[in-house]
Amino acid sequence: MGYRIVVVGATGNVGREILAILDERKFPADEIAAVASSRSAGERITIGESDKELKVRNIEHFDWAGWDIALFAAGSEVSKKYASAAAKAGCTVIDNSSLFRMDPDVPLIVPEVNPEAIDGYKAKNIIANPNCSTAQMVVALKPLHDNSKIKRVVVATYQAVSGAGKSAMDELFQQSRDIFVGDPASPEIFTKQIAFNVIPHIDSFLEDGSTKEEWKMVAETKKILDPKIKVAATCVRVPVFVGHSEAINIEFEDEITAEEAQDILRESPGIMLVDKREDGGYVTPVECVGDYATFVSRVREDSTVDNGIQLWCVSDNLRKGAALNAVQIAELLGRRHLQKA
Repeated sequence: MGYRIVVVGATGNVGREILAILDERKFPADEIAAVASSRSAGERITIGESDKELKVRNIEHFDWAGWDIALFAAGSEVSKKYASAAAKAGCTVIDNSSLFRMDPDVPLIVPEVNPEAIDGYKAKNIIANPNCSTAQMVVALKPLHDNSKIKRVVVATYQAVSGAGKSAMDELFQQSRDIFVGDPASPEIFTKQIAFNVIPHIDSFLEDGSTKEEWKMVAETKKILDPKIKVAATCVRVPVFVGHSEAINIEFEDEITAEEAQDILRESPGIMLVDKREDGGYVTPVECVGDYATFVSRVREDSTVDNGIQLWCVSDNLRKGAALNAVQIAELLGRRHLQKA
């Protein structure tokens, strides 16, 4: 006997990835409901590369009773309006928005990092999925932290436009085309031209000069991994369609060599170490698209601090950064709490 699953925001980038990953991983679902706004209701969408089709249902009239798990991938406003209602109806919510992440009664989960924290989900029947840039970073940090205790992390991100949605991907495509044919490339979604450019600004600015995206990386890393870790982040949007990259500098309490770090990462869940010190001996965003792994390359010692390591981390932001992590949470929830007879 399987689960009855709801995918909210099923017509968006992340929603479609969730449907594909549920199919790829053969998630034990007896029934899947594809749910979206009234604009998309009635559409038929295909699950991944299969020939299975689902008719999109209108979230405004959806009855949550009798459904086991709802994976929300439609943004904070939709989650604010419908997630608590779904949870109160007995449907456990796994939310991909930022709405519940810092709620002390809502566990913030990356299954390879803090699976035990999911046991607190019953307080609100809601589980939060972290920010895409945080998710891949903590997967890389966790095994190193377990070995040598991390004191401080300095990270610069190189984030794909798909993290801002389909309209952002369309803008990169259109601007690139316009530049090639000599037309003006006017920004609409982004604050500046994104084609052939980088923008050191993701989400809104805060009073201290950081952006909300940077704050998320700091706060979420502390909640997921260790509140004592100091984190400094600079988040940058780059003209890449899919795949977030991060340059991470880590300062440890205990001595650790690059070779030791490589050995630890090589054996760690969710990580693929590709670290050859030669031309092409590392992973770039285009190579991680469609993959489940968080790739780590360029592991080396940082001579500017005691016990320092530098590394390069790449992952498919629509997968590990969002859809895959949500499905992994659902799998974890099933194993620990919702076993079907």
